[in-house]
Amino acid sequence: MDPKEKFREILREGALRFSAEELTLSIERPANPEHGDYASNIALQLSKRLRRNPRQIAEEIAKASAPALAATGLFEPLTVAGAGFLNIRVKPEAKLEVIRQVLEQGKDYGRVKTEKEESIQIEFVSANPTGPLHVGHGRGAAYGDSLAKLLEFAGARVTREFYVNDAGRQMDILALSVWLRYLQMRNMDVPFPEEGYRGDYVRDIAARLADENLARKADFSGALPDADAEIDRLIDLAKRTLGDGWKRVHRFALEAMLADQREDLAAFRVSFDQWSSEQALHDNGLIDKALRLLQARGHLFEQGGALWFRSSAFGDEKDRVVRRENGQYTYFASDIAYHLDKFERGFDRVIDVWGADHHGYVPRVKGALEAFGLDPGRLEIALVQFAVLYRNGEKLAMGKRSGEFVTLRELREEVGNDAARFFYVLRKSDQHLDFDLDLAKSESSDNPVYYVQYAHARVCSVFAQIEGWDFPKNLSLEPLKSDRELLLAQRLAEFPELILTAARERAPHSLAFYLRELAAEFHSYYNAERILVDDETLRSARLALSAAVRQTLANGLSLLGVSAPEKM
Repeated sequence: MDPKEKFREILREGALRFSAEELTLSIERPANPEHGDYASNIALQLSKRLRRNPRQIAEEIAKASAPALAATGLFEPLTVAGAGFLNIRVKPEAKLEVIRQVLEQGKDYGRVKTEKEESIQIEFVSANPTGPLHVGHGRGAAYGDSLAKLLEFAGARVTREFYVNDAGRQMDILALSVWLRYLQMRNMDVPFPEEGYRGDYVRDIAARLADENLARKADFSGALPDADAEIDRLIDLAKRTLGDGWKRVHRFALEAMLADQREDLAAFRVSFDQWSSEQALHDNGLIDKALRLLQARGHLFEQGGALWFRSSAFGDEKDRVVRRENGQYTYFASDIAYHLDKFERGFDRVIDVWGADHHGYVPRVKGALEAFGLDPGRLEIALVQFAVLYRNGEKLAMGKRSGEFVTLRELREEVGNDAARFFYVLRKSDQHLDFDLDLAKSESSDNPVYYVQYAHARVCSVFAQIEGWDFPKNLSLEPLKSDRELLLAQRLAEFPELILTAARERAPHSLAFYLRELAAEFHSYYNAERILVDDETLRSARLALSAAVRQTLANGLSLLGVSAPEKM
């Protein structure tokens, strides 16, 4: 029985005489522990409506609730404090029962069981396959995967999806870059455009191309002064020169980059249930279908030879082109079709994890869903700010075209998966993240992931000193009387609610904060008390408490994709 929810239930019953059913009955932990374990301001809320003294209302609620609270055996008597706050303490023996709950449920402690699973699709990372994943993609990967794990633990059925932008100009630029490097490796004098991809990975792909039919001479003269126009000219030249060979280069470059990204993500402990292709939307006629539906509903119009979506009618700042004058579809047209397809696959809710620089894209995509007659509230956009790396106090450079960027693989190799995963979720996703590489590699209490993992390893070190301890069903927890022991039990009891809140608010960072607090409480306890004391009853009770802390730390770390080592 959750004491907090039981307190809420009884308090609501006691307040119903004041028509409190319309009010949100919040139960919070007081900032000052001396005020109790839980507090409610329901009397202050009611006083505004009833125009009565809040303290008098609180006293009446306390009197009405007293018999039911006493009958539970969980609580000390309810008290009224200050202007009319209702404060209560949970009895020590009731607090300690969470230890049994944790040890009985094990890996499932904190997991929510629901009668109806909400079906949620999360699309995240979705990096253009034009280069290796960089540290910005890493933050989206850590956030999306942790959120997916949290939602599953909170009772949802989750599908993880990666959307491959394998159609359009950026892929053409990559294919051109690979082909030009391929020719250069065969000692052919060819120019390399300013807008081409210059990273070493392009040379690596070109070196593996191994198709002599692609080593064709072409007339590269006639360069244009405008960089964008020049690269379009070279793409057209490559297509004419290679014929069907262009498709081979294009496909080879795409498959090489996708293989690299899959391998990198798998090593980062991130996997996907589905990889969806933008090109498939074209090939399967889904873009045509989506635009026909919008046309039939009166949401498209022609102007200047292009086809436009009336996105301004749905809160966007202006209307948007979906088909250009040359007949080619825009990226937005692909996104419209892709999001329609998501909901036609039957998901109750869709969550897109986007870079924060895409915030202006939100109104038009939601507008398109509304234009289809769908509820735009079923689509959530989680914006992830960029991660900035610092080494020795200096900011590291980024830039994909130039090749001067730090890849996710390089970050993992330098600080390890655990530090990368934990540091990425230490801040709210929509807040800037300064990633201190030196701190992430340090073995000190200032390093949050080391601090949490060390708490887990400390418990393991205690159990390594004894033989075959099993949690006895009839274990007495009565010897656990110290303030530190009761505080640890209280922290353990907060875990299930924390899971629900973190899932509901799409906030893995709150789980990271919780784990740091739990680790801090255990380190304080470990340094102040001996666990392996001579008194067998006290020793068993302290071992049970320590084992419950270890299990909760392991469960939380697992949800963040971080390991729980037994030795450090």
